[in-house]
Amino acid sequence: MALCLTTALAHVGLVFLHVAPSNVVSQRFSAQVDAWIYPLFEQNWRLFAPDPDSVNRQISARTAHTAPDGSVRVSSWVDLTAVDASAIEHNAFPSHTSQNMLRRSWTSYVELHGGDDVPRSDRAVMMQRYLRNIAADRMTEQDGKPFENIQLRVVTLPVAAQGSTDREHRAAAVKNAETRLLPWWKVAPDA
Repeated sequence: MALCLTTALAHVGLVFLHVAPSNVVSQRFSAQVDAWIYPLFEQNWRLFAPDPDSVNRQISARTAHTAPDGSVRVSSWVDLTAVDASAIEHNAFPSHTSQNMLRRSWTSYVELHGGDDVPRSDRAVMMQRYLRNIAADRMTEQDGKPFENIQLRVVTLPVAAQGSTDREHRAAAVKNAETRLLPWWKVAPDA
């Protein structure tokens, strides 16, 4: 009971320091507050002023495993976005996590890394690990085979214009699609 109460009070205190105006205490403990808040308890105002995506993203992953004979076996691409979509498609009460975890981690990754995939802050490194771990967990769930490296591919497609036919949309999507291939990331056995 005491542990629960202490954890709840610490959580409320850290969230308060995160959302409160900048002050001496929040500045002094900013590293500890950020470590607690990001990425699970992040606060933003998108509930009241949503900024819907103007593109569709297809996030895929593949893995690499070094066999005992030294050969490297690379898996085929697995569409993680489609896996998420199928998990929520016929669910009357889909979880917020299923709907947004992968998408929000990618958005945060892009905001912190730009186009060159080089982390320039501790938060950028944390978001890279977070995205890598999400992908690694999803790939482990898919086939359960061991792997040491993972790579992500993100295909960005424009949202169809209202009133366009399916054929017009597919033609525009192929013409305007952008593909971003991330570098191979080493995956720790416990990741």
